[in-house]
Amino acid sequence: MIDRQGRSAWHECGKKPLEIYVFIDPLCPECWALEPILKKLQIEYGKYLSIRHVVSGRLASLNLRKGTLNGSLADVWEKTASRSGMSCDGDIWLENPISTPYIASIAIKAAELQGRRVGLRFLRKLQELLFLQKQNISDETVLIECAKSVGLDVDELIKDLHSESAARAFQCDLKITIDMEVDKIPTLVFFNENFEEAGMKVTGCYPYDVYVRIIQDLLQDIPDPAPPPPLEIFLQYFKFVATKEISVVYNLPVNEVEKEMKKLLLKQKVEVVPVKYGTFWRYLG
Repeated sequence: MIDRQGRSAWHECGKKPLEIYVFIDPLCPECWALEPILKKLQIEYGKYLSIRHVVSGRLASLNLRKGTLNGSLADVWEKTASRSGMSCDGDIWLENPISTPYIASIAIKAAELQGRRVGLRFLRKLQELLFLQKQNISDETVLIECAKSVGLDVDELIKDLHSESAARAFQCDLKITIDMEVDKIPTLVFFNENFEEAGMKVTGCYPYDVYVRIIQDLLQDIPDPAPPPPLEIFLQYFKFVATKEISVVYNLPVNEVEKEMKKLLLKQKVEVVPVKYGTFWRYLG
């Protein structure tokens, strides 16, 4: 259990009975592996909770590290992808290593200045570019293309990238990370609406049921989960998803997901996007 330092603003503006702080780094493969869980939590319990991402920047120390570490990072990424079902191509650390990882974190905060929702789309697209396409997300050209693809005001983003506002927002996230004694990522901290009660900190990735039990404990109730939307509505909303994400959200084995997706493929509703581990699907409408 942890205290609520750094959380006073939520006390005034929070409207749902639960809030989850998700501490992430855009370069962390375990954070990427958490995406299916976060989608399912939002779909099933979004009525009861809001999710706030905090960019902890824990990988900033990778700056200027050399080849041997890059090789070990490649191995970590490959193992994470194989275990989690969320593809991440470790070859980037051998072919196109990222020398200034903190820039991606500041870019996320710059994107959030245009709204929390579009900031989340920007974060997701950055992760796709990094883990699936091996693009250097500390390169400003890549950041600009990412901004265009999610509908950000690009001129505003470029200005904010080099502004005190984005730097301060990133420093604020780092302070929250320290105040809440988060020393590993990903970490989820669950709070209920009683501001005097401590939060529940969960470090690492766990099966979905673990998070549900925490929600039930904090609500002191067993709320009925909302059913997932029809598959095509889900795809229409998220646009680009992994087989693993569909599998988790719909409680289906991977082979069943692939059968359903092939039906949509035949109807030209989706296209298949092969990646190093598993498959992603892009909604075509």
